[in-house]
Formats: sequence, C-alpha cells, structure tokens
Amino acid sequence: MQVFNVQGMTCGHCVRAVTNAIKNDDSAADVQIDLVKGQVRVQSVLAPEKVMGLIEQEGYGVQAV
Repeated sequence: MQVFNVQGMTCGHCVRAVTNAIKNDDSAADVQIDLVKGQVRVQSVLAPEKVMGLIEQEGYGVQAV
C-alpha cells in the first residue's frame, strides 16, 4: 500500500478527480482517500513516482509518506 499526503483536496470532486486519474492508468487500483487527513492510500502496480505524477497533474501537491 502506497501512502501520500496530498494538499488541496477539499470535496467530493477532488476525490473523484484523484481516483479517476489513478484508475485511468490502473483500472484495478484500490484508491482510498481521507479528506480530513489529506491522505491518499493506493494499492496499485503503478510506481509511487507515477502515482504522484498523476495526482500532481490534477493540480494537487503531493508527498510520499
């Protein structure tokens, strides 16, 4: 499980944007988002760097935990 701190997520639209960005590259990915903690947990075959890039493309700041 990959864990990332993501800045700027505030609503359901943010959750969908991040989830869809990751699932577009790995449809089998398990994406769990905690808006309160600003945390994204991802189980995926994608490299952490790739996941971070996808989140950044949606306009959010991201750091691996």
